[in-house]
Amino acid sequence: MTVRIELRYDGELHTSAEHPSGAKLDTDAPLDNQGRGEAFSPTDLVATALGSCMMTVMGIVARRHEWPMEGSTVSVEKEMVATPVRRIGRLGVRFEMAPEIPEEARPILERAAYTCPVCKSLGDEVEVDATFDWR
Repeated sequence: MTVRIELRYDGELHTSAEHPSGAKLDTDAPLDNQGRGEAFSPTDLVATALGSCMMTVMGIVARRHEWPMEGSTVSVEKEMVATPVRRIGRLGVRFEMAPEIPEEARPILERAAYTCPVCKSLGDEVEVDATFDWR
């Protein structure tokens, strides 16, 4: 499947993106890279995509088994590195899982998180470190 995202450079390090569904998203360069930090930076979107993708894949598995995922949350901490080039060095992912999820589901859902397409697309240069709080 192919999806085309249309983007426009708006000036002052801002871009606007539109999804085929009509959903819109703006970006700005981060404060530490000449921007004003007024919106997601492109690398913030990578972190957001990872958390969203991991949770979505876990949700697919949970739905198949009728495990309740509602109320689960994820936060992603992005760490940039400067050498050899400016890039994402580490993404720390912290899940707080709904307390109703049965214990036997936990290792299955944890494994599923790492199979998400975004995680598999990042490559070995970006450390992905996920922790799970099962409450």
